[in-house]
Amino acid sequence: MRHSSHHIDAWRDDGAVLVRNFFAENEIATIEADFERLYGRGKPDQAAEALDNFNGLGSFSPAQFTGVDDFPLMASAETNLIGLHPALIDFAKQALESDDVRLYQCHSWAKFTGDADYEQPFHCDFNNHTLTVPSDDLALQTINFVIYFTDVTDDLGAIHYVPHSLSDPLTGEDRASFIADKPDLQVSLKQVELSGAGPRGSVFAYGIDVYHRGTNLTRPGGHRYTMTASYKRAGNDMIGFSAWPHEFLKPWAIVFANASPEQLACLGVPRPGDPFWTERTLRRAQERWPGWDLQTYRDAVVNPA
Repeated sequence: MRHSSHHIDAWRDDGAVLVRNFFAENEIATIEADFERLYGRGKPDQAAEALDNFNGLGSFSPAQFTGVDDFPLMASAETNLIGLHPALIDFAKQALESDDVRLYQCHSWAKFTGDADYEQPFHCDFNNHTLTVPSDDLALQTINFVIYFTDVTDDLGAIHYVPHSLSDPLTGEDRASFIADKPDLQVSLKQVELSGAGPRGSVFAYGIDVYHRGTNLTRPGGHRYTMTASYKRAGNDMIGFSAWPHEFLKPWAIVFANASPEQLACLGVPRPGDPFWTERTLRRAQERWPGWDLQTYRDAVVNPA
């Protein structure tokens, strides 16, 4: 068990929680090497220029997201499956009070000092996760994980956030998604913000209705490697982001050749024993993904429970 009931309670009450050293060093060493191969390069020697476009809190710009790539990646199985790690799935199941959850967003994110002005205004994430608003029932919301593959300190772009108990007296408990046009409120939130800084292997878990913001990397030659993984309850059609079949040209063969049935279920693949699986669908699935070991699924068809 890599998280405790304290972490679940903090996520529910505060909207966010940092779990230090969630992943062991041997679990992320390969992943950092993959990030270096995919994104690493000569780093600038100077610190990022402080632009301070919005009372010191910055703004959104496309340049902030140039280091983002959607799952799956042209990388090792370890890198592709870290967002589907059984410990993350277990965390999501407990947080959302469900034995059946779905991964609906996952992407890598590499940031480098000087590449962009990463300072953002405070915001909530629900505008691009749902067409409605966050449910009053926490089980029908989402839990979003940011996985740290490098140390994430305040001079390396740590996320900053404001717990509900500190933001609600300022903003009201309705928590509008975007408040960039309210500079006084932005300044008030900055005065009570907390840092999500943590060592490599840590996980920052947060909800789509907690105020947070990206911050600049200022350490000369600095970089930050992270991956996001967002979960919802199965059947919660109010929440969405990535349509996995839309990305069919990506290296899914790596995922199918290495993922467990439970991990694949989080992507919407029916579990062994589901009526979807027949002799015909098994043949067709094997033809599409030759490296997928379908024996567990075949056994459940031949010997149904």
